[in-house]
Amino acid sequence: MSTKARILEVAAALVAESPDGDVSTRAVCEAAGVGAPALYRHFGDKEGLLSAVVDHGWDKYLATKRDRAPGTDPVQDLRDGWDTHVEFALHNPNLYRLMNSPAMRKPPAAALESHRILTADLQRAAEQGKLRLAPELAAQIIMSANVGVALMLVSRPATFTDESVSRRVRDSVHTMVFTPDVMTAPTTTPDPSTLDPSTSEADTSDTSGTVATTEADDSRLPATAARLNALLRQAPAPVLSPAEDALLTEWLNRLSNAPRS
Repeated sequence: MSTKARILEVAAALVAESPDGDVSTRAVCEAAGVGAPALYRHFGDKEGLLSAVVDHGWDKYLATKRDRAPGTDPVQDLRDGWDTHVEFALHNPNLYRLMNSPAMRKPPAAALESHRILTADLQRAAEQGKLRLAPELAAQIIMSANVGVALMLVSRPATFTDESVSRRVRDSVHTMVFTPDVMTAPTTTPDPSTLDPSTSEADTSDTSGTVATTEADDSRLPATAARLNALLRQAPAPVLSPAEDALLTEWLNRLSNAPRS
């Protein structure tokens, strides 16, 4: 193992074992059996070392995402991706807090790659007409919520004790970015024997179909705009001039991303 790799492995182990997630360069040098000049030659300073530790940890996390073949259902891939993200944070709390620390002035390359993978999955969903926002905006919304939930779970475990929190937030966010037909579960007819005899027929009537239809109508235009935008990007040859393409993209993004009540 090279000196650089040994320093990186030791630093990652010390970060994981540290009570507060912080390490000193002196402790790293002592544990790795190297002098300070060697550490600074390879990493520049402490921030450079910690940035390398973050990249090292996320590279291990992203290995499974890089190698996986896209499934037939991008929405399920996105659900699984959310859950994998949170699981990684829970198993690597110090590394995850470091990854998202404001002290890291430059976003790690692996974090940017993670965002690109998320956007690509959303692009597939848009191509299938399942997305009601542009993939780029949807990626920002999902990543913000995913990171926020994960940080709360690892930073305040005594407060966030309900294991269903991540799933509930995930489903709420997905309801906002996906079309209603993707998120609406099939309804079941209630068993008449379980109903209160005093309940009137009007009270027991199922209005879920009306609500679902209204939501579908509201999302049809933005979903169509998002799908058309995604399909145009997959065109084998440009159909429009660069100026026309830019203008059409602006219009489609405006239609798909417009705030809705």
